[in-house]
Amino acid sequence: MAGVPPDGEAVPADGQLPPAALDQLGANSLGIYVHIPFCTSRCGYCDFNTYTAAELGGGASRESYASLAVSEVRFARAVLGPAAPPVRTVFFGGGTPTLLPPANLARILAVIDAEFGLETGAEVTTEANPESVDQRVLEQLRAAGFTRVSLGMQSAASHVLSVLDRSHSPGRAEQCVAWARSAGFAHVSLDLIYGSPGESAADWEHSVRSAIAAGPDHISAYALIVEDGTRLAARIRRGELAQPDDDEMADRYLAADELFGGAGLHWYEISNWAAAWDAACQHNLSYWTGGNWWGIGPGAHSHVGGTRWWNVRHPAAYAQRVSVGVSPGQAREVLTGAERRTEQIMLATRLATGCDISLLSAAGRRAAQADVADGLTDRDAFGAGRVVLTRRGRLLADAVIRGLTD
Repeated sequence: MAGVPPDGEAVPADGQLPPAALDQLGANSLGIYVHIPFCTSRCGYCDFNTYTAAELGGGASRESYASLAVSEVRFARAVLGPAAPPVRTVFFGGGTPTLLPPANLARILAVIDAEFGLETGAEVTTEANPESVDQRVLEQLRAAGFTRVSLGMQSAASHVLSVLDRSHSPGRAEQCVAWARSAGFAHVSLDLIYGSPGESAADWEHSVRSAIAAGPDHISAYALIVEDGTRLAARIRRGELAQPDDDEMADRYLAADELFGGAGLHWYEISNWAAAWDAACQHNLSYWTGGNWWGIGPGAHSHVGGTRWWNVRHPAAYAQRVSVGVSPGQAREVLTGAERRTEQIMLATRLATGCDISLLSAAGRRAAQADVADGLTDRDAFGAGRVVLTRRGRLLADAVIRGLTD
């Protein structure tokens, strides 16, 4: 939910989508993203659309939020109409979804099921900060129908957590994995961040080994990005902390990939590793493969059949619109066929399954052949008609993708 969206065109007050978008609704699975925009404090590196209690202002609160989200779910049902398929994935993200009581999250999920229906075996994920859950909370979420939990571990080194302004103590995330397993969650993920100022190679190896030892079946590892306007960016600008080093971050990635692979966790997307295909985050895979999803909540983004829109960002503005039955959409864009093809190439190339060469222009195919010669993409996969990044290619993915989309 980070970043500033483009200007776009106005979203109709009734939220109606172009007929061409609705015509494609049944061609792909449907996901629901629920944004919970609350945090107890703001992490120094974070520029996501989240708010502490002091930042909320009037017209929005944790106590009223579930009712607002339920209203948008029902609004979505009316807009999408009878052509909408049952929901295959639900993802509660934030912010910190588990700052809401489990009963509130359960209520939102129950209304999604009542309005759309959940596919048999639907994946239902919530993110959680380790300090925001305990075994009882996890048991309640599992009983409500949640099937997957993603925990923000970030690091096992206390001084790295301090630099990131993370409030949990080392070991808490690992304890949460054990609680989640005890509660009956088959799928548990840990998030890590590498490249933080002051993080050594030994710190990173300790974090990776600690995450693996906790026993999740999925781990995400992201390079630290210093976003303008964050407290971390200000501290680096003042010289209090060092700017992350690109070469060191590449070394961190390679070390993690080696350790994950040795533990039976294999990459399926550049920043994500899973023990098996059913452990991969199916909701995120729908983003990377052009699926349809409706985003609930302030700042949430949605996509249906080539039409993409995003909600107003502040919870108070969101509450004002949803409470009177008006679309919370701030703006939208209708993608052209060329734009959709470019996005498909960009996203598919990030996956271990790769990108179909038939999507590429003549220039893109020439670039793909050069990438094989440079060891950036897999030769055998290319021979079979796909562009699949090698480990070295993953380090240079942005450059590879630029060439493919020419």
